Amino acid sequence: MDLFICSTIALFFGILLDFILGDPHGWWHPVIGIGKIITKTEKIVRSIFPKTKKGERVGGIVLAVVVILLSVAIPAVLLYAAYWIHPIVGMVLEAVMCYAMLAAKSLKTESMKVADALEQDGLEAGRKAVSMIVGRDTERLDETGVIKAAVETVAENTSDGVIAPLIFMGIFGALGGFFYKSINTMDSMIGYKNEKYQYLGTAAAKLDDVVNFIPARISAMMMILSAFLCGMDGKGAFRIFKRDRYNHASPNSAQTESVMAGALGVQLAGDAWYFGVKHEKPTIGDAKRTVELLDIRRSNRLMYATTVLTALVVMGIRIFLIFANISF
Repeated sequence: MDLFICSTIALFFGILLDFILGDPHGWWHPVIGIGKIITKTEKIVRSIFPKTKKGERVGGIVLAVVVILLSVAIPAVLLYAAYWIHPIVGMVLEAVMCYAMLAAKSLKTESMKVADALEQDGLEAGRKAVSMIVGRDTERLDETGVIKAAVETVAENTSDGVIAPLIFMGIFGALGGFFYKSINTMDSMIGYKNEKYQYLGTAAAKLDDVVNFIPARISAMMMILSAFLCGMDGKGAFRIFKRDRYNHASPNSAQTESVMAGALGVQLAGDAWYFGVKHEKPTIGDAKRTVELLDIRRSNRLMYATTVLTALVVMGIRIFLIFANISF
């Protein structure tokens, strides 16, 4: 059986497994493995390169290269062995790998924990729940701030956690997902502008900006179309996207956040606290109404619609290439 066909079948079942089961938990999760590679490589790099601005930046480049190579090489060897044993064995392994690279149901589950905590146990429980999915300080957040943080997380991670890895896997199979996740995980672990990672994390942060540049914009376009399909304010989503898509320090994060704000008719972003320091940030969207608890559920509905639409496009292209007798 042609490897491209096997990969396409594996991707389909990987998407299906994510919708049904959600993010797998436990020691075997590939992202946990990538995280361990990052941690160990960081220790080695810090012991080799001088603790100067230049030394740490060079060390950060070496760290990024090593992490990407190992994160792709290890699953590549496993996939090669699996397909060598039998195409079905290879398909099963690749399907599990694709499933582990996606986080649609997990994103919904974790964000709805915030909604449930607020509704059932109050503000303190909501702050604790949202602290599990955001990097900002949450102890100062009021109920509106907690809801906004959850909605913003769903919006941003629609691209980072779902659409971007889906696009990379659509082009390169499961290994494309590992390539993307290695960079995205590095950015989430060391891509900070604090004292510890100001220079060592530069390469990881820049790489993340590069690999997300196109996927973030595709995600935004798909989300706008999905807003129309979901009966949300598609025109508002497009208007706020055009106006506010660069209202963020990252060139990519506000792409989907602006669409979400416009589709819901609310204002997101604004000032936030990180590690005890207040950061002044521009707002995204218009405050046509106050953010409410139901917006977390609405944001997930839009995320799922965007995921399904993108998956249909990706699978459609792959099926077309199969019938056109074209493979990568």
